[in-house]
Amino acid sequence: MKTSQDKAKVFSALHKNDGTFIMPNAWNSASAIILANAGFKAIGTTSAGIAFSAGLSDHQRMSKELMLEKIKEIVDVAGIPVNADLEAGYSENPEGVARTITQAIDCGVSGVNIEDYSGDSAMPMYEFDVAVDRIRAAVSARNDHDFTLTARCDAYLTGHPKALEESIKRCNAYLEAGADCLFVPGIADKKTISSILAEVPGPFNVVMGLSGNLLTKEDLTQCGVKRISVGGSIARATLEFVRKAGEEMMSKGTFSFANEQFGHGDLCQLFDEWPHHKK
Repeated sequence: MKTSQDKAKVFSALHKNDGTFIMPNAWNSASAIILANAGFKAIGTTSAGIAFSAGLSDHQRMSKELMLEKIKEIVDVAGIPVNADLEAGYSENPEGVARTITQAIDCGVSGVNIEDYSGDSAMPMYEFDVAVDRIRAAVSARNDHDFTLTARCDAYLTGHPKALEESIKRCNAYLEAGADCLFVPGIADKKTISSILAEVPGPFNVVMGLSGNLLTKEDLTQCGVKRISVGGSIARATLEFVRKAGEEMMSKGTFSFANEQFGHGDLCQLFDEWPHHKK
């Protein structure tokens, strides 16, 4: 069985090898096993999906301790590298972000995302210098661990008036501070993605899975994207299935939703035979 460092080295290499890889996002042990069994080389966690599964809203409504506990459950069964969505690092200051990174490494993750979204409606992104210091602190916390740090810029999600320019500026600063991968959620067209990648030389993550987006892995490869994640979209699709099933039963008294279920015996066999359960 691979050690945490073995998996971290594999994950790091995925960002350096040729081509583009898809890193789907799990929110619990079951979804992690199903995605790993599908053949992906790495998976991510989704903070939104984990929060939704607990009946909570997104954006650090769940405590850091509980989030790390859920992340460790995913790491322990996945058998492949896991990249953890740690939102803004669960701290206002760089020192606190560094402590969170250390705790995540102890959970066995192969990498993490740290975003610059502050959650403050008056100033939704951390000031530039503060945001860079937070990434620099996260980098320093990994010490000698082979560990992939993804720095996320939320200029588009927060409606920054000069989102393109700000994203390029911050991504390059985060790269200079030691980040291994860059991530700008909220961009979904080839022109914008290509414009950013023309100015940002590091490995780049794009999130797909929002409704109505027709870009493919091939499209994103042509843009130069290294990694594709899907955020909370699989978790949201699952919950939408639950909602529709409930509506069908209440409004029609029928049960056709069951035609699309994962077979009981198939699930039991998959989980029983999964080789990465801790004994």
